[in-house]
Amino acid sequence: MSSDRRAALTRFNNAPADTVEHALLACCANRRWARRLTDHRPYPTVDALLAAADEASYDLSLGDLAGALADETSADPHPGAPPAARTALRAAHAAYESSFGHAFVISLDRYRPEERLNQVLAGIRERLAHDPDEERAVAADELRRLARHRVSRLVVDPPPGRHPEPPAPRVSQESNDYGRPDSPSVAV
Repeated sequence: MSSDRRAALTRFNNAPADTVEHALLACCANRRWARRLTDHRPYPTVDALLAAADEASYDLSLGDLAGALADETSADPHPGAPPAARTALRAAHAAYESSFGHAFVISLDRYRPEERLNQVLAGIRERLAHDPDEERAVAADELRRLARHRVSRLVVDPPPGRHPEPPAPRVSQESNDYGRPDSPSVAV
């Protein structure tokens, strides 16, 4: 582990519990999840922290998951996207939210920025065909990926000498291309 990552993890491990919990709530809006990660500090490595975040995500109850998904918001397309693409994305988001009652969440980390809008639209179209139970499972996995990415950024990217702070604002997309603080996986 690099000295920068080690220092960042040390800051995370030593920050006041309420500060860490607040920051983690910005990664996944579930108090039990955030408290669990906070209470299990110190973590020996960033990978151990990320594994704990994954495990805590898998343990979310249906109510926990519903609450965390309800806190996500849909992202807008890149500001340079054509008006027709913006309209199509708004319509797709509205259809998805009407069907499932929460924002569309998707991991985009494996796609280039110019592919992301198409992936979001294709993902929404595909997932609109899911029944509620199937979509809940897919959305839970996408939320886990998003929370993992946010935790990684929280620990590895905070300004030097500062305690973890929540990323702001929270949006369900992991791409700066969408004007959001998150990156590769996001709720759209």
